[in-house]
Amino acid sequence: MTIKKKLKLGSFEIHSRSLPYIIAEIGVNHECSLINAKKMIYQAKKGGANAVKFQSYKADKIASKNSPSYWDVKEEKIVSQYQLFKKYDKFNISDFKKLKKYCDKLKIDFLSTPFDNEVVDELNPLVPFFKVASADITNLPLLKKIAEKKKPVILSTGASNLDEIQFALKYLKKYGSNDVVILHCILSYPTKNEDANLNMIKVLKDEFPRNFVGYSDHTKPDNELNSIITSYILGARVIEKHFTFNKKLKG
Repeated sequence: MTIKKKLKLGSFEIHSRSLPYIIAEIGVNHECSLINAKKMIYQAKKGGANAVKFQSYKADKIASKNSPSYWDVKEEKIVSQYQLFKKYDKFNISDFKKLKKYCDKLKIDFLSTPFDNEVVDELNPLVPFFKVASADITNLPLLKKIAEKKKPVILSTGASNLDEIQFALKYLKKYGSNDVVILHCILSYPTKNEDANLNMIKVLKDEFPRNFVGYSDHTKPDNELNSIITSYILGARVIEKHFTFNKKLKG
């Protein structure tokens, strides 16, 4: 069995003793404002992140108009997935090109999660690797499309089981993705500290020794950063954390 020793992610190389590759998950927290998005890129760079990550989707392609919320409605009052996604899906590829150019200027990696096949083609010239959201770990057409670009892949695993993870890894490899980082993830927004299940990082390392393992953190921010520090100690070499320019904002 060949154990992966090193993996280049954008401008950074991870290995067993490396510092973690830190992704500031901006998502749609820019609220469809390029000014906000650039401000957050600048802050992420200043804070030491290796990459910023956005989300590339259109609500009409990914959500039923009757889809219910999966988040804490005390934090975000909108109760429809479609309505929330529609509110923040205004950026197009021209906007992401501008943000990529700004990232290059600041020397921070630009990333964006694709949610449909067309977006994969649009993002391919802009991103050093692809991120697959937890919801798409069984989305075979999307996995095939991404794998055919033959770039490293970060695979989130929220709400999936070991068989689904194994299948996704084999499927990605079949179509061209040999370098996949598996991200432990809990699909609870926000995740209670006691529900973070960080020991799963050790399980993933044992079950998939050929792959690097990381952690996508949905716990509320705290000054101690306990979840993030613990995840690194347990072996996470890619760490993704949601990022905002104002923690007092609703939602």
